[in-house]
Amino acid sequence: MTKLAVQMTGIVKKFGEVVANDHVDFAVRAGEIHALLGENGAGKSTVMSLLSGLYRADAGGIAVHGTSSSIASPKDAMKLGIGMVHQNFRLVPTLTALENIILGERGEPWRGNAWKKRKLAQVDGICERYGLRIPLGQPVWALSVGEQQRVEIVKTLYRGADIILLDEPTSVLTPGEAEALFQTMRELKDTGKTMIITTHKLKEVMAVADRISVMRKGRMIASMDAGETDARNLAELMVGREIREREAAESGHAGETILEVSGMTVRSDHGHDALANVAFRIREGEIVGVAGVAGNGQKELAEALTGLRGWTKGSMLLQGERMENAGVRRLIDRGVAHIPEDRMKSGLAGSLGVVDNLMLKTYRTGKHFRFGLLRNRANVAWGKGLAERFDVRYAELGSPARQMSGGNQQKLLLAREIDQQPKLMVAVHPTQGLDVGAAESVHQMLLGLRDASAGVLLISEDLDEVLLLSDRVFVLYGGRIIGELPKAEADKERIGRMMAGLEDAEVAAQ
Repeated sequence: MTKLAVQMTGIVKKFGEVVANDHVDFAVRAGEIHALLGENGAGKSTVMSLLSGLYRADAGGIAVHGTSSSIASPKDAMKLGIGMVHQNFRLVPTLTALENIILGERGEPWRGNAWKKRKLAQVDGICERYGLRIPLGQPVWALSVGEQQRVEIVKTLYRGADIILLDEPTSVLTPGEAEALFQTMRELKDTGKTMIITTHKLKEVMAVADRISVMRKGRMIASMDAGETDARNLAELMVGREIREREAAESGHAGETILEVSGMTVRSDHGHDALANVAFRIREGEIVGVAGVAGNGQKELAEALTGLRGWTKGSMLLQGERMENAGVRRLIDRGVAHIPEDRMKSGLAGSLGVVDNLMLKTYRTGKHFRFGLLRNRANVAWGKGLAERFDVRYAELGSPARQMSGGNQQKLLLAREIDQQPKLMVAVHPTQGLDVGAAESVHQMLLGLRDASAGVLLISEDLDEVLLLSDRVFVLYGGRIIGELPKAEADKERIGRMMAGLEDAEVAAQ
């Protein structure tokens, strides 16, 4: 009989009146890679938090390697050999990789070359054993995202973890880095380690997982070997209905140029050029995708195009009108819509309800405002209708937006922006953190904008999403466009090489 590394039985976890886990049974075999799937709000993150000691179960039991265990804190979890690699890394940027790995140790001084050499040898031995190459003497801020993730994995191994939890492990990785992570996971499995991953990328699940469990509405509804299912079946199990992701054929009706950018140079918050001499066009009825590893100028590009960041040099023509450094209000009035990277920080007012958030950009207009007063009754009726049209689900119209699920927050944001019938949509990571059902809805909205002859600039770190939706793709690397490919020539491996700086525009054009 196969030994179980983790067995959760009858787990119940409530947050007020919300039941996050409803009598969940979850079993993970020792020495396997197990994927835990579910929509946003399905309860999978709560399961991971219970295992890692961030939450305590209200009812039910947890056994680790066959022994009934109480996990009341992350320290308890680590004593049981459970380590967590979070989606947002828990690293100190100014410390070296080695210092981050051994951070928090007690009983030995943080001085003395002999002690440091012992620790370096110990950590280097772990890196060598598991094939995790890391420049241990480099500060974390100087490491790539993939290297930072390896630091997190080595940190869990250094602390003795043999059950490793990975939360959305490929969300910020290039395809090459993701494949390197999968190879690391396979090598860890070969040494007897057990891994549990949560992700929304079903193709990656099928590529790396041995077994898969699916949750829906707080309950565990299925567990199976990976060979018994496929990505479409998993998606339908997650959402409880058939998924029909529209095949986004290349636009056949791209029209006049909406946006023309030339010589764009923009500085970062630190004062250096985040973008240098960038030039591109977007036409009516097309989606132009921007691929690139985080930190290569995507944030500054979106902010410069939407008036949130000033230009150092360059020009921006929006339907023939000069608009660089135009300011947010003028760009909104000229038909520029924006889905920001952080919907709650920059897109929505978390303390306001549905109607107020829908009116944020138009409350001054006669439709919502007359004789110095808001037209409350008309605004409520309008807001209800718009929310229904975009399938925004909420407890009450006046409930704070921060209490809504991530998918409904994103649909609320899209409803506001699309209702203004924009000429240009700048969409940044529009489905980040969303489950397959919510992501499908967002994709259909962006394709609907394209079909209505708007231009869409899609900035995403999800290369599958970029390739699915885009008519053309260009790659940002080091603040420059190093290549542009039409849909027919844009494949994942080629763009992945460009994202890593291994193929430039001249090679791509051949």
